Amino acid sequence: MTGGQDSGPGERAARWLGGAARGSGGGLRRDLALLRQGRDWRGRARPPRGLPAGQDAARAPFRTAWARSAPAALARDALRTGVLKPLLWAHARPVVTGREHLAGLRGPVVFVANHASHLDTPLILGALPGPVAARTTVGAAADHFFASRLTGVTTALLFNAFPVDRRGDRKTGRLGHGAGLATRLIGSGWSVLLFPEGSRSRDGWMGWFRLGAARLCLDAGVPAVPVAVRGTFAALPPGDVLPRRDAAPISVRFGRPIVARPDETAPAFRDRMMREVNALWAESDVGWYGALRGAVEAADAPPTPAAAPPADGVRRAARWRRVWESTRPTERPGRRRVWGGPAPTWPRQRGAGSGVADGARGGARRS
Repeated sequence: MTGGQDSGPGERAARWLGGAARGSGGGLRRDLALLRQGRDWRGRARPPRGLPAGQDAARAPFRTAWARSAPAALARDALRTGVLKPLLWAHARPVVTGREHLAGLRGPVVFVANHASHLDTPLILGALPGPVAARTTVGAAADHFFASRLTGVTTALLFNAFPVDRRGDRKTGRLGHGAGLATRLIGSGWSVLLFPEGSRSRDGWMGWFRLGAARLCLDAGVPAVPVAVRGTFAALPPGDVLPRRDAAPISVRFGRPIVARPDETAPAFRDRMMREVNALWAESDVGWYGALRGAVEAADAPPTPAAAPPADGVRRAARWRRVWESTRPTERPGRRRVWGGPAPTWPRQRGAGSGVADGARGGARRS
């Protein structure tokens, strides 16, 4: 627009409030300038009015190259090892297994994990060996963690994260505008941590994996390392701000790296990643051998992806039952009995010594 014509209500409001802005140090004037540029009071871009509902305005991705610089790496290491990990480990007391599978890594990998809580990322990064964690980046939801400058800078600095459009490309299954960056990072020697479900679980059960992580492994030619995190849904479910102490035992399990076969498609590799994470998740209940046997025989049933279509004639468990099962405390580490079931008890016999009866009752109490 030219001349004396108005270009919109934002400009009229700016002229109307111009006098007040001059006397307030220019703060109001800057806020109004943001509104005229199509941004809100916090500087976040707003979608144009003509854009259909549910679609975001096209905008440049949040730049995170600075977070991988040497000064940022030093600050991140100090914050992680000096503040975040000691506090988290003292509060959550996680049990970490499978780190021996990472000893033979000689290059970048893609860590794929189930996602049930905001605790997952710091737990996985804290459980990784120091040199591996220092060279690992995290794909974070662009519409959540990079929606404002404050959260974007904090996420990038603390977790070495980069924005990922979790909607992805529906035709190819690849990640959104973070796909190219993830491929370049892997080419530069960085490992990538991704949560293929795309969002936190709302009931604690693992959701169906999207194709982005599998596509990334195929395109970059790197293996995937399955990771299963258990207990974080009970400790910090979606909607909570502070974690609950001793809500359930928390564990982080790393599996063996898996490599896509030459003729393997992205959907097939995605399904294999899901089976590996499922098997790791089940180890808390049935042990390593039981999970391995269940994976081989396809008879084990750890938390089935809630988003998967149920089999014919099979009804999916109600959401409240899935939440109840996800928050059920698992058996804490301790001495295991050879035979399953409750400890046997014997009735007191006339004339028998008190040691047998008392020992039986003691065993029943311990069970």
